[in-house]
Amino acid sequence: MAYGSVVLAAVLWGGSIVAQKLALTSFSAVEASVLRDIGGLAILLVTWWSQEGGAVRLSVADVRLLGLLGLGVLGNHLLILMGLNYVSGAVGGVIIGASPVVTSLLSAMLIRDVPLRAVWVGAVLSFAGVGVVSVAGFQAAGDQPLLGSALVFLGVVSWALYSIGSRTIMERMSALTVNWTTLLVATVLQLPLLWTDQKVMNAGLGSVSTSDWLALGYLVVFATAVAQQAWLFGVKGVGPSRASVLGNLTPVAAIGLSALILGEAIGLIEIIGICLILAGVWVVNRQTADLKS
Repeated sequence: MAYGSVVLAAVLWGGSIVAQKLALTSFSAVEASVLRDIGGLAILLVTWWSQEGGAVRLSVADVRLLGLLGLGVLGNHLLILMGLNYVSGAVGGVIIGASPVVTSLLSAMLIRDVPLRAVWVGAVLSFAGVGVVSVAGFQAAGDQPLLGSALVFLGVVSWALYSIGSRTIMERMSALTVNWTTLLVATVLQLPLLWTDQKVMNAGLGSVSTSDWLALGYLVVFATAVAQQAWLFGVKGVGPSRASVLGNLTPVAAIGLSALILGEAIGLIEIIGICLILAGVWVVNRQTADLKS
């Protein structure tokens, strides 16, 4: 069930790349991120109340850690949306494909669940793929593709840190509790940013097309409430390093759906980039599997 949950989350997040690109047609990055998080938070709170009775005990240390994890959620949701203003969904999806290696590398450095020597070669390969795709961003939609690529990559780093930190606290509380509390932190921190990045607030709700509302609905229900909960459940069961390996399904889904729905062209450079990234994922998986066998 844990592995299945991670696969489900990875595929849903692949679709979220397309949904985010569509939502940015009518919403600003901050507006889309805030509405996404408010909707997801409402669903998670209702689920938490019905399943766990609405009771939770938090120590000062727990509150501090949940606050830091909330920054990881904020960085992931907002930075990727901001980055997608400048690069195509396919380019963004390929960069997100480096998430397994980023998670494994940071996990090896911070909690030392695997030796650093086991992941550095794979990290070099994957980061080379990110670099190649960032250059390819010059051929994608947007005025500042390198900025967009950097923002998406920082969003990946934010999620890697969240995945690593969440495993420790989930030894004391449920994944559902961790999910809604960290999403609450991210939502509260974003609200003041609405005054700096407005689009639909200026144009009015009538400017939002049906497809953009559906895209936002996908982000709320599937990319936030369902996928995030499934990911946390999977990380709790198999650990951040193993779970992150299955994250390579996210760029595959993102690239395919970007071509199918958004009509984005997939060029040779993008293919080379994803091959380098997946090669890095394979090396990390192989090295860590040898150590655990």
